[in-house]
Amino acid sequence: MNEQILAIDKNFSYELPTKQETVEYIRNLRKQNVHQRLKQADALGTLLVQPRCGVGSQQKMGELLQFLEREAQPDILSLTIDAYTRLCQFDKANAVLQENPQNLNGYPLVCHGYKKVRELNESVQAPIEIRHGSPDARLLFESSIAGGITSFEGGGIGYNLPYSKNVPISSSMQNWRYVDQRCGELARDGIIVDRELFGTLTAVLIPPSIALSMTLLEALCAVREGVKCLSISYCQGGHIAQDVAALRAIRKMAAKYLPPDVDVFPVLHQFMGAFPAARHDAEALILKGAIVAKKGHATKVINKTYEEALGVPTPQANALGIWTTRIVNSTISDFVKVDSAEVEEELHWILREVDEIVAPILDKPDIYRAIEEGFADGILDIPFSASRYAKSGVLPMRDRSGAIRYHNPGGLCMSDAVRSRNAQLLNNATHSPSFSLFSKLTRDIMYFSNMSLQEAIEV
Repeated sequence: MNEQILAIDKNFSYELPTKQETVEYIRNLRKQNVHQRLKQADALGTLLVQPRCGVGSQQKMGELLQFLEREAQPDILSLTIDAYTRLCQFDKANAVLQENPQNLNGYPLVCHGYKKVRELNESVQAPIEIRHGSPDARLLFESSIAGGITSFEGGGIGYNLPYSKNVPISSSMQNWRYVDQRCGELARDGIIVDRELFGTLTAVLIPPSIALSMTLLEALCAVREGVKCLSISYCQGGHIAQDVAALRAIRKMAAKYLPPDVDVFPVLHQFMGAFPAARHDAEALILKGAIVAKKGHATKVINKTYEEALGVPTPQANALGIWTTRIVNSTISDFVKVDSAEVEEELHWILREVDEIVAPILDKPDIYRAIEEGFADGILDIPFSASRYAKSGVLPMRDRSGAIRYHNPGGLCMSDAVRSRNAQLLNNATHSPSFSLFSKLTRDIMYFSNMSLQEAIEV
């Protein structure tokens, strides 16, 4: 095994099969992989639905996957990983696993080992994706692939800056470069790994062009290492035309910037911010997200549940969230229309903003170094970052319609035309005598959770 992997945690012992044995195991699995399901859905024009789910116990994890498959028939299943494993603290994850697995906030995959992962994989027909949040996912990746998992979420930007305070962007980019290189090796052996890029970022008022710029940069790095399948995700912001436009922008970005031999699939995360507590409001928000995914021509949607505001959802609520989302695959839902002119206007400006943000990075010969320097200089940035390696100088805000704009674009490279448009769209929100920046941002962040319809209209 590669020395990079052996050096991750010398206090924790683990077992991995040979690369060839892993390849043969995946080839002989008697079910579709994620890449195949994505391609099939794209060809048919259907929307795949995937829940989040992850618990500590092997038995409980298996029961949860089987319950969801039996009761809701998800197209793709998830293994959501615990926080200790995400931080490569495998000894701590293992200690909790042995004593009180219910205290883990996800599945400690590395501690369970690849053979247990194979048991889970073989217990369900739906293919499985790994969802986590790790700036260093090298051993997690190897253990997942050995378990027959062929869809792996994350990247050096999206799985570092929103979560970690002290991880240098140079470190996370190189850690994820390893993952992408391994995906390139597997592709040459005929095993296509779907690499999903986490455009959600902090999930707090993320302007579409920032989400898409960060995933585009990660995508460009991935394809240079040989990745052949990319799921580029975007998080529902709450404004239908803007969200639909952002999803449609993904295929246009791919056509402009990525090689034609790479399959690219748009993915929507249903709203990741503060959820309404009332069940009918939560279910309406879930359905709104499903409509956005369908109208935006997404291939897959990651669903939420009506218990989102209350904590970890029950399996029953998770299953119902899947069914609620799947409603939009019915032809009866075609009665829902979006304003095509408004979508096209948003699409034009989103693509222009993305082009302007990434241009100075793409002008440099070494994209990895350019990304690192870009964050150091502030020409790359994400709002409300946990990391000291991001400036967090970008200040977003909702306009009167609820769309997310740039109140302050920080050091992002944006033309006068782009800056002027954002300022004009926010004029009504920022130039009233009673304007308070703190109050406005609070209302914008809590947009769906505690605002009345009248308040939302007045913002």
